[in-house]
Amino acid sequence: MNLFDIAGLEKQLQELEKQTMEENFWNDSKNSTKILSKIKSIKSKTNEYKRLADEITNLQELTELVELEPDEEIAKDILKNTNKLQKEIEKFEITTFLSGKYDSNNAIVTIHPGAGGTESQDWAEMLYRMYTRWANKNNYEVKELDYLEGEEAGLKSVTFEIVGENAYGYMKCEMGVHRLVRISPFDSGGRRHTSFASVEILPEITDDIELDINPDDLRVDTYRASRSWRTTHQ
Repeated sequence: MNLFDIAGLEKQLQELEKQTMEENFWNDSKNSTKILSKIKSIKSKTNEYKRLADEITNLQELTELVELEPDEEIAKDILKNTNKLQKEIEKFEITTFLSGKYDSNNAIVTIHPGAGGTESQDWAEMLYRMYTRWANKNNYEVKELDYLEGEEAGLKSVTFEIVGENAYGYMKCEMGVHRLVRISPFDSGGRRHTSFASVEILPEITDDIELDINPDDLRVDTYRASRSWRTTHQ
């Protein structure tokens, strides 16, 4: 969705809110929950857009005043707030690009060390710490689902869930094999080692998912049951 398509968002919001006023809206709990979640997400985006637009207008007005009546302190504040606002706009712009089917879902992350023993296991744990710190910094909740500790250091495998809006959208680009080249702290000879770890990212699928199966993609095998008899002679 375009960053400045505020009119389209507000129109979509109005249509969804009309559905909540229908007589049988609350009879289908799954559908109502899905629609309310969409409404919450759209309201969050529109409110953030309007806040950023107001901030831009305020900074423009302050800049015009400073041009008429120079004030060094106010000019410093304008520059500071402009840099801050630029980062907020860039972050908001990224969220508008996360419009994939499952981008708004929670993310389930699994990390496995590659060949290399302790080196790779330590690298896998470093990745785990990196992702959890990123999640905490961005106000996401982290739920550890499975953890298998390494023999000497690091981990043999870990599966955890990052809970929050757009978690999968942000994390899906991390899927793949990650490599680390460093002088090993576990090598007494101080040699350089290359370590690998695989990262798998899956979206958490909710119960309201709809599967569309093309009948042409199905293969039906038919088998005839057979029955055997055993006769006992006395």
